[in-house]
Amino acid sequence: MRFHKIINDPVYGFITIDDELISQIISHPYYQRLRRINQMAMAHLVYPGAVHSRLHHSLGAYHLIRSALQELISKGIEINEQEQQATKIAILLHDIGHGPFSHALEHVLTKGMHHEELSLLFMKELNTQFEGKLKMALDVFTNNYPKKFLHQLISGQLDVDRMDYLTRDSFFTGVNEGVIGYDRILKMLTVHNGELMVEEKGIYSIEKFLVARRLMYWQVYLHKTVLCAEQMLQRIIKRARSIGATCQEPLNNFIHDESSNITLDQFCQIDDGDVMMAIKIWSHHSDFVLSTLCKGIIDRKLLKIKYFSEAVSPILLEEKIAGAKLKYSISSEELSWLVFTGEASSSTYNFENEHIHVLFKDGSVKDIAEVDNALIHENLKGKVKKYYICYLN
Repeated sequence: MRFHKIINDPVYGFITIDDELISQIISHPYYQRLRRINQMAMAHLVYPGAVHSRLHHSLGAYHLIRSALQELISKGIEINEQEQQATKIAILLHDIGHGPFSHALEHVLTKGMHHEELSLLFMKELNTQFEGKLKMALDVFTNNYPKKFLHQLISGQLDVDRMDYLTRDSFFTGVNEGVIGYDRILKMLTVHNGELMVEEKGIYSIEKFLVARRLMYWQVYLHKTVLCAEQMLQRIIKRARSIGATCQEPLNNFIHDESSNITLDQFCQIDDGDVMMAIKIWSHHSDFVLSTLCKGIIDRKLLKIKYFSEAVSPILLEEKIAGAKLKYSISSEELSWLVFTGEASSSTYNFENEHIHVLFKDGSVKDIAEVDNALIHENLKGKVKKYYICYLN
């Protein structure tokens, strides 16, 4: 009897697992850990519903790639069963390297390591544990498989990763601007000269996808309060490291061990719960900076933040520093942790390194930015940058 299992998802309904190897990977402790990693870090402090996990997202991306593969096969694109399995495994594990609070602590807890690098290490280890059955999935994930369009489904300007997180994050935050026509986009996918492309009649759906992405970044991912909370979260870990504040193991080892001897198994032992437990402990610490930041996260008493279209004036920065110094009687060194400036940027479409190609009925191919009267061409080109100041009230 053919293997068959369904998972009930709040966004797509039933997600089908019809491959025993994939079911075994989902059941593995490395993958199950994703239940304990928040997809959207501190966004729940602004959008209370945004408490879904990395496991939700990876299963959603798996569901979308399953639909995409079926659509391409129906159009005569040759994708054998082994290639289908490999591509599904690759998308299922694409985010397995995320640490606590996902992107917010990516370069703080694991210095110098991107989550993609850690995901690759996890996949290699799982390939060993599953006796080489993930070899093709590794090739697809690293873009070393001859059929490049399989990798493009996983990682690119129009990949199922982005399709799911926009759809899912919009659903859980309640921000309708992030809603995209993922089902229509999937129907419009095709392969031409070995590359993933979109049929001409899908142009408007792609433009809506790009506009939704831009709106979600500034309304959700880079919302000023979300950004402030994530900056505070990063500074908590950095401050604890700088003053030697300890917490429970194994997180304590991650914070204070500067060597590269930490194993994948040790990495798997830390999640959002460990960080929150440490924050609770440090909220009673004698260090004013650490305790203030921790209490701020626990009680949602965040630093104030303001966005500007130009770099923050040194006069304004000095004014906020002077006000905080007078009110709290703390040193300039301590104030530098609690009054600071920075910048945030987002690009809707990368015109240089990645492309969304449109296949026209006459066989010609154009970049989405080159399509006549294309919205992306006029309004979504380049990066949008904002400057901010965070300060004690």
